[in-house]
Amino acid sequence: MMALVLVACAAAKAPPPVVLRFGDASLRVRVADEPSERSRGLMGVTDLGPDEGMLFVYPEPSARYFWMKDTPTALSIVFCDAEGVVLTMADMAPLDATLTPSTHPVLYAIEAHQGWFVDHGVRVGDRVAGLPPRAPK
Repeated sequence: MMALVLVACAAAKAPPPVVLRFGDASLRVRVADEPSERSRGLMGVTDLGPDEGMLFVYPEPSARYFWMKDTPTALSIVFCDAEGVVLTMADMAPLDATLTPSTHPVLYAIEAHQGWFVDHGVRVGDRVAGLPPRAPK
């Protein structure tokens, strides 16, 4: 009985996925809006679906830096301002400790399988729909 309660509490704590829209394309993302979630990101994740990713939400716009240490899946990333405008796009290699910078202050970063954004026609200057409000301070 105790194990069931612990599993139910853990499941209740995980935020529901969010669906982001890039024009006609949709990406279902796990939300990382707490410092520990943002630090962990997609490290160790091997079961990312073809139209799934992760959304990193910050409390304030700032320059952001990402790396792929302990992340076995090749990813692409887009960095967005508070209005959801894509400011920077980049590809990141699996298990690479090289930093990928946002190049501008951003409130959001979105990761998906490498090539997802290009394959779906996403470009710098596009606006992402469905972004949640900024993370709490």
